[in-house]
Amino acid sequence: MKKIKLHLTVFAVLALSLVLYSCDTGEYLSSPALGSLDKQVLANQKGADALLVGAYAALNGQNIGGTWSSGGTNWIYGSVAGGDAHKGSNSGDQPPINKIMDMTQNPTNGFFNDFWTARYEGVSRANSVISLLPQVEDMSDAQKTAYEAEARFLRGHYYFELKRMYNNIPWIDEETTNFEQPNTGETAATWAKIEADFQFAYDNLPETQSQAGKANKWAAASYLAKTYVYQGNWSDAQPLLNNIINQGVTASGDAYALQDNYGYNFRADYDNSSESVFAIQYTGPDGTGTIDNSRQEDMLNYPYGSPFNCCGFYQPTQDLVNSYRTDSNGLPMPEDYNAEMVKNDMGVATNEPFNIYEGTVDPRLDYSVGRRGVPFKDWGPHPGVRWIRDQAYAGPFNSIKHIYRQENASQFSNGNEWAPGSAVNYDIIRFADVLLWAAEAEVEVGTLAKAREYVNRVRGRVADDSYGDGWVDYTKNQPFALATVGSESEMTSLDANPGDWVVRTDTETTFVLLKGEASNAGNWQEYEDPNYTVSTYPAGHPAFSSKESAREAVHFERKLELSMEGHRYFDLVRWGEAKEKLDAFYDYMGGELGFSTYQGASFTSSKNEYYPIPQTQIDLTTVEGQPTLEQNQGY
Repeated sequence: MKKIKLHLTVFAVLALSLVLYSCDTGEYLSSPALGSLDKQVLANQKGADALLVGAYAALNGQNIGGTWSSGGTNWIYGSVAGGDAHKGSNSGDQPPINKIMDMTQNPTNGFFNDFWTARYEGVSRANSVISLLPQVEDMSDAQKTAYEAEARFLRGHYYFELKRMYNNIPWIDEETTNFEQPNTGETAATWAKIEADFQFAYDNLPETQSQAGKANKWAAASYLAKTYVYQGNWSDAQPLLNNIINQGVTASGDAYALQDNYGYNFRADYDNSSESVFAIQYTGPDGTGTIDNSRQEDMLNYPYGSPFNCCGFYQPTQDLVNSYRTDSNGLPMPEDYNAEMVKNDMGVATNEPFNIYEGTVDPRLDYSVGRRGVPFKDWGPHPGVRWIRDQAYAGPFNSIKHIYRQENASQFSNGNEWAPGSAVNYDIIRFADVLLWAAEAEVEVGTLAKAREYVNRVRGRVADDSYGDGWVDYTKNQPFALATVGSESEMTSLDANPGDWVVRTDTETTFVLLKGEASNAGNWQEYEDPNYTVSTYPAGHPAFSSKESAREAVHFERKLELSMEGHRYFDLVRWGEAKEKLDAFYDYMGGELGFSTYQGASFTSSKNEYYPIPQTQIDLTTVEGQPTLEQNQGY
């Protein structure tokens, strides 16, 4: 259940943290805002607390850069760019994302400046904590060290985000006085410097914290392991990951473990669970009159024309949906998942009949993607095109993981803006991440048997026979159905309107009134439950008979387990698979399926592995006509 969170926006507190630094790595960093407080006023534990909360508050990127362009969930840069999702909506809405979606972005795209600004603001806030601590007199040395460790963990996170996004970035720390630092050479941010921050945090953070949202020792260990993984440093990653798996605990002291139900990872009432290693904390209505702390960066990403009011962005791709197909043994098909298409309702009106795909699929599909006829959490069967703004542009599916449930919407939604906010946390790292990194490490420097074991722990959660009650089925439609009935005659006697649904206990299915009178049984659409078949890899399976096949199996498992969570593009790049996988994706989506956005798209090697350094930042840090920052290759 939902535990007490670290609430990130306390405006009086943030006012203190924001005055010390501004949002750029250029001249603004060295100039405190007018009316700012002198550090001597903050040189006590309360001041350090205030600044530390400010450093956490930058995690969601809000009120710093753009709302969604600087958000902490990375839905644009990780998932849209990686093929998990279309931009969504229609082609003319938020057009800068179109260029990211087809890899034609350039340095003047303002989204990249927003991201840069927000992450360096986080760096600045963390630095402000570190630079203040030597002046604080009402804290012990041990307390100061713990605070420094927490600040360095956060700084490590912000630099990690910048490094994997742009690669060539300047290192600005608490001792930097000239903020116009080059992004190459000795002043560049290196993996070694980022590792040092996480290592210090690992060595000095406590195992448990007073608030569930704070970083602890094992979150730092996990992030340190993540830096090793991104460098392909498997010899250091493997023992650390095994240690985390065997000994790691959450900030609340719970041993790391997968939740029993995969879907609980995307429910606000199960936030900060045993699976949550480190998360951005979100809340419902918080008294501010805004949705700043309610996953505001995802406010566009709700079904269009639905009870959520806005806006039809972030629509999963057919390629992603097809990935969840399983063979007769319940195993994935990474080499030919697109050989057959999971049936969709393209071109089918909401008031016309449609039957869902009858082939076997992994149950994680319907916790990741909203598709017609399948329960959309507890909001009833997905109605199809009525919730889609432009099918021809962005397909027939909706994102779902970030969406709150109807049963507790008053607690976990936030309606203070023109689009909703959600209290569903975003897990920057969850335990499934750790297990799959460990599986990668075993493939590279360990044993294939151990790699299979780790993959099977992840798959086993949904393959376990006892898990059936947690799969998406007709009962999920029951709480807000017009009625639960036991026969056709009961159903046709209801006073129903088109769009209403009922649950039938005699058929164990859901019926939706498509059009016309409820008394005509032919006006009702029956939706059966999806055909779920999923299993673990048995001993001796060919997928784990060689490094190459095991590598493919582990990589594909990450696609399935972590879809729509902002990881895919970055994974493809670090694996060296971006060119191959994304070009195949463009060919399928643009060529075979005809989505115009992807037609002619291609991934350019030695360029598209990283995003361009924002031209705004190059201009801001130019000294005497000479740029301080060098543009990335190919831009």
